[in-house]
Amino acid sequence: MSQSPKPVKAEPFEKNLERLDAIVRQLEDADLPLEKALHLYEDGMKISEICQRQLQEAEGRVQILVKKSGGKVVAEPFEPEEKESEIS
Repeated sequence: MSQSPKPVKAEPFEKNLERLDAIVRQLEDADLPLEKALHLYEDGMKISEICQRQLQEAEGRVQILVKKSGGKVVAEPFEPEEKESEIS
């Protein structure tokens, strides 16, 4: 019998990212059977799409919070500050 993939739940972004990382580690195993690899890949793609939507929603929320003088909301890209340790 083949295992059906687990349904992808609407989990917090961090939890989905952890699940995606775990799937990637499993897919890197050279001894992984093809059928299992395909199921993991499908799950990973679904989780990746959910993460992308979550990031887009967060970006939209950040843009809404950015206001120019006069109270007019203007969409501006969110650019996080780079830390010196991440640069090198």
